[in-house]
Amino acid sequence: MIYLSLLALIAGAAIATQTSMNAQLGVMLKNPLLATSVAFVSSIFFTLCGVLLVNREIPSVEVIRSVPVYLWFAGGAFSAFGLGCFYYLIPKMGIGAMLSAALTGQLLLAIVAGHFGWFDLPVKPITVAKVAGVVALISGIILINRG
Repeated sequence: MIYLSLLALIAGAAIATQTSMNAQLGVMLKNPLLATSVAFVSSIFFTLCGVLLVNREIPSVEVIRSVPVYLWFAGGAFSAFGLGCFYYLIPKMGIGAMLSAALTGQLLLAIVAGHFGWFDLPVKPITVAKVAGVVALISGIILINRG
């Protein structure tokens, strides 16, 4: 479990790094949407390299056809919107304020989605401890934004 937590920590640092760099690209290009497009094109390149290096099995035509149509596009649409907002907002808000607000949004949705089992997630009821954690996080955001 420590390995997975460390990997998650590194992934979080990678996201903070890429959003900062792509926000800078958006400022330099004077176009955060173009920066978002560039990020996705380069992401396609790197993920396809990963697929070729790691995956030995390609899904069958039957498996591909069984995937609901919305799953082919919805994640990309949310990703484009979310990352586009990051690249637009980081130069205006700062990386700390933006990432802390984004993390709060992610955790709020995660708690509600887990409570109701949305997206085929295991049901994890909302608890007092989870609510206290969200309150603590929002308090932290207020401190970050005032500091």
